[in-house]
Amino acid sequence: MYYTSTRNNAIQVTAAQAIAGGISPEGGLYVPSEFPALTAADIEALLPLSYKERATKILSRYLNDFTGDEVEACCVAAYGERFDTPAVAPLHDLGDGRYVQELWHGPTCAFKDMALQILPHLMRVSVGKTNPDEQIVILVATSGDTGKAALEGFKDAPNTRILVFYPVDGVSEMQRFQMVTQEGDNVGVCAIRGNFDDAQTGVKAIFTDDEVKAKLAENGMRFSSANSINWGRLVPQIVYYISAYCDLVKQGKIANGDPINVVVPTGNFGNILACYYAKRMGLPVNKLICASNRNRVLTDFFETGVYDCNRPFYTTTSPSMDILVSSNLERLLYHLSGNNSAEIADLMAALKTEKKYAVSDAVRAAVQEQFVGGCADDDQVAHTIKTLFDRCGYLCDTHTAVAVTVYDEYRAKTGDETPTVIASTASPYKFAPAILEALGGAESEKPYEQLAELNAKTGLEIPQPLGSLRDKAVRFTGVCDNDKASMQATVYGMLNLD
Repeated sequence: MYYTSTRNNAIQVTAAQAIAGGISPEGGLYVPSEFPALTAADIEALLPLSYKERATKILSRYLNDFTGDEVEACCVAAYGERFDTPAVAPLHDLGDGRYVQELWHGPTCAFKDMALQILPHLMRVSVGKTNPDEQIVILVATSGDTGKAALEGFKDAPNTRILVFYPVDGVSEMQRFQMVTQEGDNVGVCAIRGNFDDAQTGVKAIFTDDEVKAKLAENGMRFSSANSINWGRLVPQIVYYISAYCDLVKQGKIANGDPINVVVPTGNFGNILACYYAKRMGLPVNKLICASNRNRVLTDFFETGVYDCNRPFYTTTSPSMDILVSSNLERLLYHLSGNNSAEIADLMAALKTEKKYAVSDAVRAAVQEQFVGGCADDDQVAHTIKTLFDRCGYLCDTHTAVAVTVYDEYRAKTGDETPTVIASTASPYKFAPAILEALGGAESEKPYEQLAELNAKTGLEIPQPLGSLRDKAVRFTGVCDNDKASMQATVYGMLNLD
């Protein structure tokens, strides 16, 4: 299997080249040139397997320049003792056709662990096949969870440096503290004065700057990415949707071949795109329901076919979704345009210059055939958290509550009773202040006292990775402006290239 670029489909690279490079030289994103088929017989064969075994089978179909032993070793290393349940991504049955898939049982208590625990191993193998003598510099923009998960995944990885930028006022206190206390000799963290879109724009600009790339090459370095623009970060996410379907069949909730709906809270569009890829393989997915918070740029796009970032930016209680530029939407549009890279290049150029684009009628129709968009504000999110806990005894975080709210509105409007998987993206303890407020208010403003208070209110165990942060020292206090020059100077400083 080969991979091409969304902005130049004359490019053809292997999986290892796509993963090691992170982003195509002209700024496009790597996408598979074809999708391996997933049949009912394939699903049947996956039913008795563990998560790591399912991952090995599925990823081998996309990474066929890796040996089978290499893929298996990556999966075994990723999905082992660092997850607090053998199921890795267990399903919770809410009892009414809604199944919550908990994707946050890894070392940073967020769904990003599902990909970022395996990406360093995929990167190591990829670099060994492509440029074994170069040091890889992982450059990351984060809206909260990616930063910590990437830092944890790549800490002390051989011949690798990782540098993370996060919006100074755009992450939860727990997310911030997870990053600034990160251990490891090869890690760096810096806040920016701006929002996630500013961080993402700056990182992309540095990535594609020929002068910067030449500077790194002079010092035996090259950039790669741990954001979902990297194919190696996106492809592991396909696995958990297929695994969720297998679990439903195995548990007798559905028959093999029955359709399901999937609801995903998303900002950068990578998480729901992975489910679209599973559907393209043959997973029986009916509707893909895209849930947004008050920053409803995706909801408006699904309704109108116009993607417009010329709007207010809101800071919400679901900060990992506080995004106006959803990078992975570019991949979807490429596929739905009939792989028309020239059309996608024009759309992305318009987004850069005008912060707006409109897709063709054909692409708009293709999007609306498969996707439904919806959004929820903070008040609705708080109501859902409390209602779900009171009625079902289930506690979810703010991002998952966005998804539950949007899905419940969809079901009430359409009458669609198709069994539905709801992607749960973070432990509620990562957003304890908002959860406590939803449940009736917090008594303390101190983060660790709030963890204990949430435990007392709900009986839900405090995840060890969060509870243990109290005793860690802050290592990173830097803040820079959100322009490319300031971020570039910060990168040079962290790499000792001044």
